[in-house]
Amino acid sequence: MMTDSSQRVADAGLLADSIRLAGLKVTAPRLAVLRALSDSPHSNADALFGAVHSELPGTSLQAVYGVLAAFATAGLVRKIEPAGSPALFERRVDDNHHHIVCTRCSVVHDVECAVGHAPCLTPADALGFDVRAAEVIYWGLCAQCQLETTHP
Repeated sequence: MMTDSSQRVADAGLLADSIRLAGLKVTAPRLAVLRALSDSPHSNADALFGAVHSELPGTSLQAVYGVLAAFATAGLVRKIEPAGSPALFERRVDDNHHHIVCTRCSVVHDVECAVGHAPCLTPADALGFDVRAAEVIYWGLCAQCQLETTHP
């Protein structure tokens, strides 16, 4: 049985491998950002900075933005931009899934493809594009906010 410490070392090794496989150099800030994003998917840069700063106090918000930009360019993370919210980041990049956002508390969850295979939505006229992905964001009230609305 693995201890918490040995599990953390094993997880760090997997995170480092994923950074290397994306063609990037492994650094402490990159590992910390990827770990924070693994722990809290759909996080914005400020939330990730908070998590990383507690582990690496010398890290700046600008450094976190730089890491996220490098990760997004390398395909290691996906950036989603719900209207009226700061950009959110997630590690789930290997498929064409969608998101559902609570209009009250802003919680975000993954939603599987709407219909069929990726890109799961086909435009009526693709205008010569080779469509490879479709992004859908559903908006509504999460179960918890519905309860709070009906039982204040």
